[in-house]
Amino acid sequence: MITHLAPATARPQREGSSDGQNEIPRFTIDASQALEEELLNLCAKAGEMVRARLPSKVLEAILLGGGYGRGEGGVLRSATGDRPYNDLEFYVFVRGPLLLNERRYQRLLHSCGEELTSYAGIDLEFRVISFGKLRRSCPSMFYYDLVMGHRWIFGDEALLRGCEHHRHPEFIPLAEATRLLMNRCSGLLFAKERLVRDYFSAQDADFVGRNIAKAQLALGDVVLTGLGRYHWSCLQRNHRLDNAFLNVPWFDSVRALHRQGVDFKLHPLQDGRPREELLAAHNEVRALAMQVWLWLEEKRLNLRFTDVREYALASINKCPETHSLKNLAINLRSFPFRVSGAMRYPRNRALNSLPLLLWAWDENPDPAVVRVIKGNLGVNDNSFDSLVRAYQNLWRNFN
Repeated sequence: MITHLAPATARPQREGSSDGQNEIPRFTIDASQALEEELLNLCAKAGEMVRARLPSKVLEAILLGGGYGRGEGGVLRSATGDRPYNDLEFYVFVRGPLLLNERRYQRLLHSCGEELTSYAGIDLEFRVISFGKLRRSCPSMFYYDLVMGHRWIFGDEALLRGCEHHRHPEFIPLAEATRLLMNRCSGLLFAKERLVRDYFSAQDADFVGRNIAKAQLALGDVVLTGLGRYHWSCLQRNHRLDNAFLNVPWFDSVRALHRQGVDFKLHPLQDGRPREELLAAHNEVRALAMQVWLWLEEKRLNLRFTDVREYALASINKCPETHSLKNLAINLRSFPFRVSGAMRYPRNRALNSLPLLLWAWDENPDPAVVRVIKGNLGVNDNSFDSLVRAYQNLWRNFN
């Protein structure tokens, strides 16, 4: 477990930063030199492959984002030595119209990822992006993390001029915190569905444990975002959380679980606990997530909710930051035979369904709750696993 989280000693350096310019950037906090060199070689292969397959007049830069790009990638300790755990996430910046370039090059880059994944044994992903889009886009958690914590494979820091608005965590809107919490609570829902199956495998145990750890980390991250104190480094976030104050009875529990989440992020383990222990850990983080959910949504929507059922049944627009005409176009394209709620972004239906499935569903669910879930998901099946699958299909497209 983490015994100390000093904000400066283990902080990864970014190329182009004013401090630590002579230090070689690391992919992890404390992996062996062999793993660091393995990751360095993978990045070199990725850069060579992309530069060989994309026209030089189009390719502008390649960035490694994610945990390894920030210098805080996961290290899986094994009998044969340190191994990588997370995906390698590459962002390929291209000149010209982004939508056209996505059609031209995304499939090609996907094949590069598949080829390198087969070689490396971990997932390598490539995403087409442009500096023009980055400069024009409103602040978000994703863009903040990418601009503040990355590693150049091709290009340099000068290319990020004009992206200064992405360097301020206080600019990240509360809707981003809701999105993060929705995604991690979705992981808890999918874990819940596995925990109630008749058969529970070792793969199920690992899946459940991993999603519990992600939720433990996210609860603290959500609180920090709500306080305008988010940071791209998980170590810095934990330090800030330890020094923050929030006058709610559950805050100390959030801090304690966040430490566990950081520990898992940096040094993940394949969870082999029996179902009963995982169920107890799941119930703990699930109950705490409900408190954080209500706190955040009351803050974001400027409303009071007595419980998650009242929240889910409220007829308000839970995605007010989206544009109604654009929402209509999305709904007509994705759900041509659905009229209800067509002016609202589809994530609104996910926010109505998830709390009921995760916190209001028990062995004898209220028929009124079941009707609301079915209406939001557009299905007729009453079984929990079928409703979870329907929710997962909606979530995959609009998370």
